[in-house]
Amino acid sequence: MKPSTNRMLTRIKSIYMFIFERGTVTTQQLVDEFGITPRTIQRDLNVLSYNDLVSSPSRGKWTTTKRKVKISS
Repeated sequence: MKPSTNRMLTRIKSIYMFIFERGTVTTQQLVDEFGITPRTIQRDLNVLSYNDLVSSPSRGKWTTTKRKVKISS
């Protein structure tokens, strides 16, 4: 796997865990926490949403779904 792909997957996993631990977060909280652009956060959230791992109950807010996830290190 390319280093950039590995870095992206690690970041997406970190974003998922951040949302999971806090319940509901805003896009801006994710931008502030991870220090990346809102567009990059949105791309990562799109990946998580496509895989039914997060949902947006209202514009700009994100929460995890009930889908079971096995987290590996």
